[in-house]
Amino acid sequence: MKFRPCIDIHNGKVKQIVGGSLTDRGNQATENFVSDLDAAWYASKYKNDGLTGGHIILLNPESSEYYAADVAQAMAALKAYPGGLQIGGGIHPGNAMSFLEAGASHVIVTSYVFKDGSIHFDNLENLCRVVGRNHLVLDVSCRRKGDDYYIVTDRWQKFTSVKMNLETLERLAPYCDEFLIHAVDVEGRASGIEKPLAALLGSFQARPVTYAGGVASFEDLRTLKELGMNWVDVTIGSALDLFGGPVAYDRVKNLGADDEVAL
Repeated sequence: MKFRPCIDIHNGKVKQIVGGSLTDRGNQATENFVSDLDAAWYASKYKNDGLTGGHIILLNPESSEYYAADVAQAMAALKAYPGGLQIGGGIHPGNAMSFLEAGASHVIVTSYVFKDGSIHFDNLENLCRVVGRNHLVLDVSCRRKGDDYYIVTDRWQKFTSVKMNLETLERLAPYCDEFLIHAVDVEGRASGIEKPLAALLGSFQARPVTYAGGVASFEDLRTLKELGMNWVDVTIGSALDLFGGPVAYDRVKNLGADDEVAL
């Protein structure tokens, strides 16, 4: 298990938000942290600390008046750390290559593939042709409904009919290089991880997997390492002291390299 850093951009600023609070109407979200620093500062820090595989997420839709400001922040971050960061948020064949050419290692996709509540394999195959499987991360972020997890889209506002389970991961794996999973119900709440989801992800090792959501302590990290079979990587947002939380970035950044220090 290693630490994957993040840069979340909303309304043109680096932020940490409560995942389930995001709405397109009025560009609203419940904020945990709003940074005075720009995305390029965080990208440079991650580069200097030797962290790879982190991600930038654009939290406004393309239709938002803030989208251009989000993209400007993202492009500056990619320039600061070329090849070191992935990017997601409104990715489709029409814009994917511009982000890769700007320095992103991968593009992260959800809504273009999971349209109208189901998997559109024609869209997925089209995107693979444009960017190549080795540059594609599938974001299968999910929320609980009843006893199951379902993939959600459109900045986590819409449920699909697609269950988040081993069968779904196995069907999608041939089309991507990695998976990213936000446990949306606990995202930004620093209230503990989704243990059943972590165990599910640990049982799937055909592709690299990154989990995000709910980490509030080093005990949560130890639990994730155990349930995730030391295979599942982790992203920490609101709980990280870099974003105003209690979890020490200078310890977490050592995950995978020196777990005695990190945990």
